[in-house]
Amino acid sequence: MSADYDVLIIGSGAGGGTMAYALTERQLKVLVLEAGPKFNPFTDYKLSEESWETQYFPHKERSEGRHIYAPLQKLHSAWDDLRSWNSVAGRMNPSNERKAYKYHHVRGVGGSTLTFTGESHRMHPDAMQMRSRFGVAADWPVNYAELESYYCRAETLVGVAGPEDGGARWRSEPYPLPAHALGYASVQIQKGARVLDLNWGPNARAALSRPYDKRPSCNYCANCTRGCPRTDKGSVDVTFLRKAVESGLCEIRAGVVVTRIESGNEDAIRGVHLIDEAGAEVFLETKQLVVACGAVETPRLLLASDNLCNESGQVGRNFMETLSWSVSGLHPDPMGSYRGLPADSICWDFNAPDSIPDVVGGCRFSTGVHEAGLNGPLAYSNRIVSGWGRAHKAAMRDAFGKVLTVGAIGESLPNPKSFVDLDPEAIDVNGRPLARIHSHLGQGELKRLRFMAEKCRAILKASGVDKFVEEYGTYDYFSSTHVFGTCRMGNDPESSVVDSYGRSHRWKNLTIMDASIFPSSGGGESPSLTIEALALRSAERFAR
Repeated sequence: MSADYDVLIIGSGAGGGTMAYALTERQLKVLVLEAGPKFNPFTDYKLSEESWETQYFPHKERSEGRHIYAPLQKLHSAWDDLRSWNSVAGRMNPSNERKAYKYHHVRGVGGSTLTFTGESHRMHPDAMQMRSRFGVAADWPVNYAELESYYCRAETLVGVAGPEDGGARWRSEPYPLPAHALGYASVQIQKGARVLDLNWGPNARAALSRPYDKRPSCNYCANCTRGCPRTDKGSVDVTFLRKAVESGLCEIRAGVVVTRIESGNEDAIRGVHLIDEAGAEVFLETKQLVVACGAVETPRLLLASDNLCNESGQVGRNFMETLSWSVSGLHPDPMGSYRGLPADSICWDFNAPDSIPDVVGGCRFSTGVHEAGLNGPLAYSNRIVSGWGRAHKAAMRDAFGKVLTVGAIGESLPNPKSFVDLDPEAIDVNGRPLARIHSHLGQGELKRLRFMAEKCRAILKASGVDKFVEEYGTYDYFSSTHVFGTCRMGNDPESSVVDSYGRSHRWKNLTIMDASIFPSSGGGESPSLTIEALALRSAERFAR
């Protein structure tokens, strides 16, 4: 590894990759260490093969981290309307306890943006003031107006296609690309939403609606989450990191696991202990360190480094997960719903923190066929159409492409029972303790989830769906794509880990840059664009 660098970055996702680009833009030399492998979009994402549907994302060795789950809460009959089920399996979790399904993430160059759908959202301004306005979570130490120009910059670098009207998320300039036209199935859902007097329109998407920045436009294959083989999806590897490497000032080393951060004198980080690609133990000194491992792995690394950065006791606390619900049903008419752009349309009507009656915290609704994995015949056979033989074949032919899905993601508020710590027994191959996820849904989350479920059902019925075939949600499963909050940022060192630029309140050369610094989750916004905007702002101050 080169010893001639100004900044060492651990992690190459939305936070680490954007920091790498922004620092090289200011002529700083950067070394990025990534625990996972590199993925080649043109050879690793095999959507042209017949077996495409049998794999979600083509994970490689070490491209998923291990973690442990603490026992999850009991399920109660009062919330039975929130149990997951489908028409083939019946109740998917027949037990009386919530089950841990998955923390959906990727360890690899580009991080979880490799498998994200590509929704590209700004935070609702009111969701950044949850403590002062609503008495929950914590306020952001940076407001929407301070982030707005960095949002614009991130959207330009990624190539976001979005609608002209930003609603509550006011804009100083238009999106760099026009919004995608809605697919046929989305138009049908839009008609149903309008029957209910809901606003339903194009979603902001990190998928190119026309050629841009040496990348082709989207071909609407409907498989963003399985890896984009054309590079039209704005994942970090083909946007920020590509530009950082092209500068000649960024070196990326994949397959390198940092095991511990070592502090030195005068409240400064001395360097990191790591296992390199060949399995050798190495100590690497650093002038400046950026930790960008995500809201599970970042607190794990800090806690395993002699409780580093935990002067406030907040490292690992305030864990916020993905609160989600989806309903799928069969429309009587052919919809061709297996094709098109995933999550091409959205409803923000209930996104503000005070928009749901008697509940603090908002949510959003969007099309969800592809996110539910119902864009292939195997999924229909396993989950939608039961039976065998000729009758099953006939039913498959009749049903395929008719499923419509409405999905919802809602606010997750921090509570004392949701946090990340180190498991006292389980270790990884390098002898490090694994992260342990504690998850608990409070009454507010359950009420919000019920509102989401009831509204999803109503939208589908208004869209002409006459038969529900599957409902899935996070009441009886822990299943998170977005996690936040375990190294909260704030102005007060007594109640936060870092300041508004992600800098440790104590350690002068340590910055954290990922969703772990979010004081609140937002009402269903995808976090990658906000992470990127925060990183651009931090890097500007960093270099200055």
